[in-house]
Amino acid sequence: MTAKTSIRTNGRFFKGLMNKHTYTEESRACMMDTVEKLMEKDTGIERPGMLLGKIQSGKTRTFIGVMGLAYDHGFDIVVILTKGTNALVQQTYSRLTQEFEERIEEDDLRVFDIMSMPENLRKYELSQKLAFIVKKETKNLDRIKETLFETYPELAERNVLFIDDEADYASVAYEQKRKENVTTLRVLAAKINELRSRLTSSAFLQVTATPYSLYLQPEDMTIHEHKVYQPVRPAFTVLVPVHDQYVGGETYFDRAEEEGHFASFLFHEVQEKELEAMKKMDRRRIKIDQLLTQRSIANIRQAVMNFITGSAIRRWQQRMLGLKEEKYSMIIHTERGKLAHAWQDELIRNMEDQLIEEAKKDSKLLKELTLNSYQDLMSSMRSFDLPQPEEKEVLKEVRESLVEEYLVSSVVNSEKDVHDLLDRKGELQLRAPMNIFIGGQLLDRGVTIRNLIGFFYGRNPRSFQQDTVLQHSRMYGARPLADLGVTRFYTTQRIYSVMKRIHEFDTELRRAFERGGHNRGVVFIQREADHQIRPCSPNKILLSSLTMIKPHKRILPTGFQTGYKTYIQKTVAEMDRRIEELKSRAIKRTKEAYLVPIDPLKKVLALIHSTLEMDEGREFHLDEYESILDYLTTEQEKGAYAWMVVRKGRKAQRLKQNGKYETSPDTPAGGKGDLAIARGVAEDYPAMILLRQEGNKEHGWRGAPFWWPVLVAQRNTVPTVFANKTVR
Repeated sequence: MTAKTSIRTNGRFFKGLMNKHTYTEESRACMMDTVEKLMEKDTGIERPGMLLGKIQSGKTRTFIGVMGLAYDHGFDIVVILTKGTNALVQQTYSRLTQEFEERIEEDDLRVFDIMSMPENLRKYELSQKLAFIVKKETKNLDRIKETLFETYPELAERNVLFIDDEADYASVAYEQKRKENVTTLRVLAAKINELRSRLTSSAFLQVTATPYSLYLQPEDMTIHEHKVYQPVRPAFTVLVPVHDQYVGGETYFDRAEEEGHFASFLFHEVQEKELEAMKKMDRRRIKIDQLLTQRSIANIRQAVMNFITGSAIRRWQQRMLGLKEEKYSMIIHTERGKLAHAWQDELIRNMEDQLIEEAKKDSKLLKELTLNSYQDLMSSMRSFDLPQPEEKEVLKEVRESLVEEYLVSSVVNSEKDVHDLLDRKGELQLRAPMNIFIGGQLLDRGVTIRNLIGFFYGRNPRSFQQDTVLQHSRMYGARPLADLGVTRFYTTQRIYSVMKRIHEFDTELRRAFERGGHNRGVVFIQREADHQIRPCSPNKILLSSLTMIKPHKRILPTGFQTGYKTYIQKTVAEMDRRIEELKSRAIKRTKEAYLVPIDPLKKVLALIHSTLEMDEGREFHLDEYESILDYLTTEQEKGAYAWMVVRKGRKAQRLKQNGKYETSPDTPAGGKGDLAIARGVAEDYPAMILLRQEGNKEHGWRGAPFWWPVLVAQRNTVPTVFANKTVR
């Protein structure tokens, strides 16, 4: 196609979209930039154009804007490649027919699900702009091939734009043939390539929220200078601007560390044994007639009560402000199997029935459950400038909601029921003011769920995949800020920790793209069996075992108890001696830090490790800390050294006031932060902060002194992915 130097926005397709939406200047610029680059550059599946957004951040809205501009600038056909569920096809079809409603009515555009094409289209119809929705699976791709080259071969002469929605490793990936040891395109990618090769003119745009996928494509995937893996270069990358109502990992993981911030109340820990109880029917462990009182399901009961109470609070607030009362949703997503869904459905429906009975009696038990939820939710809701309901008002709202049967639960796991599950917009239908969805494959795949304020998550695969875990993060997306006051996220500590690691990983890769630093690549390393640190392929990392290292990143164990005093006091005394000896052997010192060899420092770290007992879902892998120290000091010209910052007489609480573990022992109140001191010296060498805690019983410990280590990466290090375990 002829390159364009500018893109106009007054064409009939894009102008119609602008009449429906108030695009920000940044959004318009993103769409225009994308279309201009599609027209200027040669794009294909091996070297696509890339729209890089965030999970649930408006990527669909953006690529529809790109479609409109593309139609106005010479593209005749758009083929949208969707993930393989009928629900997503229907949602995409509904969205396109609504967005382009005026153009469809004026016979400027026809939208087709490729598997539901009418027969014998006329020239009049084929002369219009066309949109084909094609699932990324064999039959759909064979049908679009048949349509373009056999049934209506004249279409193959037109300008075609492929949009790969939710592009990830699975959709265009490469796979390794073990015997031949050669890299080949997967079947779907090969079929798409064949389509494009036979067209007269085409362009290819991927839309993704996972920059990691760029590192998984192996063209030129070799180890470059400084052990850096460089991603396959898209023909271009355009970043989708994040709108002001977006709520993502920054809220659930970063801001959650700030004590007192509303985000610090979002996560509720679920015990592994309760998650296990929800996998399959076990009437010995769970008594159906005691769902409102037994301890074995305390978290799912609280999740349901928090959802009902939170919905009631928000609807009361909306009524007080003269606003429309919204409908709300909650997801229970722990297993894919239908037997597990049936068991969970039985639990929730019986819990509903029992709650309704208690509401009719206006019982003491219901009041107790409601007030517990009220106190939990108001801890965060008080951060918002909104009407604040009294206890009696919430009790009344919850009771009426139950008596009037505002609560409804649905299992979402069957493609055949998809038309019943979705509303006219192609979104999950909210049948009542309070909707609980138990899922299901459809909950994996990006179907829009409005007003989500409860998310009970327990998908627990042995190895976490970046794309999958992020797509499961259904609590991300456009959210009214006020709804966050009653939003809660329930999962195990282990899963939460993995999701936090993946968030950090995703954030750092995205930051590299935003600043253009991805041209340098990202270091991917692993610890081998011989304890050597070597580069590794991004394809082999297990995301559940990665640590993201970046300048001045702090790494420390949290969520532990000490050993008993009689067992650890000799070890602590030995550490005291060794640390004093290290101070005396320092090759360089400042007023508050000592530069010491890392080998004796690692021995101190090993002694510390032996005195701490990690709680469920918490990890302190000694080999990981030692390996990271080795990596951070490997290329120092003068030998392997690290700064040591020593502090004694500390009295950190084991738990914060909100009941969560202390995570910042290096920032004591009333003094200069130890972290600031460490970062001040950690320029070319890492720093290890060693905090000698008193370990008093009144602070939640066992009355034994102990050392708490905090590792701080040096400022002059490149972003690095350390994989403690890899796929063999």
